[in-house]
Amino acid sequence: MKKIKYYYNINTLRYEKLVTPFRVKLLRIFGFLSALLVSSTLVIWLYTKFIPKPTDKESRLKEEIMKDNYNALGQKVKNLQEQMAGLEKRDNEVYRSIFEANPLPDSARAKLQEKSKELDKVNVISDDALGKTISLDLNNISARIAYQVNSYAAIEKLINNQTAKLACIPAIQPVSNKDLTRIASGFGFRIHPIYGIPKMHNGLDFTAPQGTPIYATGDGTVTTAGGGTGTGNHVIINHGYGYETVYMHMVRIKAREGQRVKRGEVIGWVGSTGASTGPHCHYEVHINGRKVDPVYFFYNDLNAEQYDRVLKLAATGSAKSFD
Repeated sequence: MKKIKYYYNINTLRYEKLVTPFRVKLLRIFGFLSALLVSSTLVIWLYTKFIPKPTDKESRLKEEIMKDNYNALGQKVKNLQEQMAGLEKRDNEVYRSIFEANPLPDSARAKLQEKSKELDKVNVISDDALGKTISLDLNNISARIAYQVNSYAAIEKLINNQTAKLACIPAIQPVSNKDLTRIASGFGFRIHPIYGIPKMHNGLDFTAPQGTPIYATGDGTVTTAGGGTGTGNHVIINHGYGYETVYMHMVRIKAREGQRVKRGEVIGWVGSTGASTGPHCHYEVHINGRKVDPVYFFYNDLNAEQYDRVLKLAATGSAKSFD
């Protein structure tokens, strides 16, 4: 049975029955529900804050694994950067120095010329700082690799050019001279056999029977093939790279102007045309228009002992001059 409450009314000076208005009851109900809602929210927050759910534990575990993977990937990126630095150093200090090519500036290598689409996807997968850093590092390495590939392609061209250059440089004797007895006069001042006066002898004289083959001493293009007053029948070959060779006093010329010849190819035969006192081949080597001693260009068909002997023969002052 519900208890009836009374209160003392000071106005009427008597006890009266306490009646709670409906409005007050309604406010009390709302207050109770509000307190219940706030308490429930607070309890839920405390529960989620200090008592992790199984799904949270799994997420944290995945996060730790992801961080470990990023760290491992970061170490791989560091190793790649160190390897790239080694390749770039070798490029500058070894490969390019061999061919006397200018080293590539670091600023050119570091410049990002291209960005790989695959590497850009890293930014899409994750927006965290680790992902962005690794993405930038990989883009940088990708650009450096692309630049290095271009550099090695340029070095390959240098190698090919060097191979062609070695084939063009005069490197053999113009006539067969296995026993080294055919060098008659060396490079330098000699008494001219016809004029009887000291005169600069700008080549080597190789004595040989008339009709002995004369060979091109390096790959090149024949620029002159014809007769001359002092030179007689002669051939001039432009080897490129600043090299030129001259072959004089031929009895007959085989090569033709504009013809491309290979080292060891017959270009004519020994004779005594022009200002000559006997069958021989007067041979000259020019570098950028400057006449040099041909004796230093026989390294392809002489061993060290033979080469030393040729040097002595060419330097002999009593050697007979034929032109």
